[in-house]
Amino acid sequence: MPAPQAPPTAPPSAPGAVPPGAPGGGRPAPGDSTGHVQLPPGAPVQVPDPTADTGALDATHAAVAVLLIGAAGAGKTTVAKHWAARRAVPTAHISLDDVREWVRSGFADPQSGWNDHSEAQYRLARRTCGFAARNFLANGISCILDDAVFPDRPVIGLGGWKRHVGPGLIPVVLLPGLEIVLERNAARTGNRRLADEEVASIHGRMAGWYSSGLPIIDNSRQDVATTARMLDDVVARSLTSPPNW
Repeated sequence: MPAPQAPPTAPPSAPGAVPPGAPGGGRPAPGDSTGHVQLPPGAPVQVPDPTADTGALDATHAAVAVLLIGAAGAGKTTVAKHWAARRAVPTAHISLDDVREWVRSGFADPQSGWNDHSEAQYRLARRTCGFAARNFLANGISCILDDAVFPDRPVIGLGGWKRHVGPGLIPVVLLPGLEIVLERNAARTGNRRLADEEVASIHGRMAGWYSSGLPIIDNSRQDVATTARMLDDVVARSLTSPPNW
């Protein structure tokens, strides 16, 4: 009759390991921290109170949401990135074109024609940008968004941005001369580069912003750093006297 075998022993624990069931070992006890951070929920960005303390109205430190509008080649993405990077407070840059191109298979390129499919993807990207902006602001991070918003086309107009971000969004138009826009567009590659005729058409339609009452920056002869400082000035004025749009 074979001798009885000893019960199997547990494998040796790794150095520093905590045995299951010991304090801190195995599954966390109910109520223990799991590293989850509670974030405030996003809410519509409100119009700043002109009577607020000076810190809240300081354009270089205030928590703001800015929408930089411009035609292809206006330099809005370059200026937005620079402006966000040099601020004294946390600031994010959100480009609608970048978000729209998150769609890889089935991307509805507007250059192939504006239709229900491309409009739906545009609306989805805009809503996504607005959701991100509201959540950034709710957690103390300013943001600057950029998009080619047309003054004469409500479907891609300011109304959607105001609805998704909030009435406190500060719209600013970047509008250099046509020759500058054409020159910058020629330096682009891929689907970001448009035909000269299309650039000229878009630029012409952007001229409608001159009668809108929105702040306009002509950066035809300004470098990126100077344009960003001009944007600071516009934001400061908009905080103390919000634009009516």
